[in-house]
Amino acid sequence: MEVLTFTTERLRLRGWRASDLEPFAALNADPCVMRFFSEPLDRARSDAFAHRAQQKLIERGFGLWAVEAPGVTPFLGYVGLAQPVFSAHFTPCIEIGWRLARRHWGHGYATEAAMAVLDHAFGSLGLSEIVSFTAQDNHRSRRVMERLGMRYRSSEDFDHPNIPTGRPLRRHVLYRLNRAQWTSSRTS
Repeated sequence: MEVLTFTTERLRLRGWRASDLEPFAALNADPCVMRFFSEPLDRARSDAFAHRAQQKLIERGFGLWAVEAPGVTPFLGYVGLAQPVFSAHFTPCIEIGWRLARRHWGHGYATEAAMAVLDHAFGSLGLSEIVSFTAQDNHRSRRVMERLGMRYRSSEDFDHPNIPTGRPLRRHVLYRLNRAQWTSSRTS
């Protein structure tokens, strides 16, 4: 199956290339980018992540797309859809997520790319709901979720089962968005 490509006003979401591996490893090694993840990734784990992401795009027709900003950078990170592999009160589900190189933060790229992915998720894929979650103190990602129109209820906060008890990143927030909310926000 060929990987679906999206274009937005400033971005291109596409399959992964060998040339993405080095800049992806650099952003995965950046402690600031990885602050709300368990730990930075070494080159081998970063490369394996990118290969899995490409494989999911081929197998399922959705996943984590590499993102480029033509005329700015050939790779700035990823945005896309994933199926969490842990068990929680909201799983099984489809999650939207992103990870961008720090120098590309604050330009609206995550929001712009995520909007294209949500259009695809609720349109072509016919999904009824998308979730997003992050560590409680990750205010940058939470603002993206809010700009996307995702809804937060503190009663849905949860302890991430893959993060050991007592670690500050264990407590997570959950945001939700359903097709009706998305459609309504796009027509108003």
